Amino acid sequence: MIERPRPFYEQAYHAIKRMIFEGKLKPGEQIAEAKLANELGVSKGPLREAIRVLEKEGLMIVNPRLMVYKPTIKDVEEIYFCRIALESSAAGEIANTASGEELKLIEDILKNTEVALKALDHSKVISLNEKFHELIVQLTHNNKLYKMISDLNNVIHFYRVLSYEGKTRAENILKQHQQVFHFIKEGDEEQASKAMAKHLRSDLEHLINIMKKNNFS
Repeated sequence: MIERPRPFYEQAYHAIKRMIFEGKLKPGEQIAEAKLANELGVSKGPLREAIRVLEKEGLMIVNPRLMVYKPTIKDVEEIYFCRIALESSAAGEIANTASGEELKLIEDILKNTEVALKALDHSKVISLNEKFHELIVQLTHNNKLYKMISDLNNVIHFYRVLSYEGKTRAENILKQHQQVFHFIKEGDEEQASKAMAKHLRSDLEHLINIMKKNNFS
């Protein structure tokens, strides 16, 4: 069957989101609607509809001028407070319940991350990092928990891209993920939960240091 083309607002939404994640639109940058519409080749109607979706997801702000979301340290601390509580519980839960097939799914992500690291494919490493955390939550088979994390995912991805800075950053993340997986595979609920919490606190500390260096308030 012939696929119908995506609506202009949806194409604009994905294009702007990509520009934010790739750093072409900087945190705190003010956006001129007319200029952006011209760059994307769309009219102001679809552009404004795309912006409304991005605003709802927390990636753009209209207050009163349109600008890219620039997180504060307080924003980051609040998001990570939620992540530590939810994801550490998820890691502990699946240490008790994960099947051999489900453990293999996690292991495959870690192996693919090693391959992406060797290939210096940084966007792939970030994507696999995201998949690791999503899968840990998915494997609890708790729909309410998954929805809570999903509601935060766009902002969390923004933080992941922001915090990727550092020569050994990707290697450190992989080692921490491997540590979490080790305890999950061993069926050690307490240590799996602690390892995930430790990993996320390390993430938070690294991100705050980057934000301070780049004059985020």
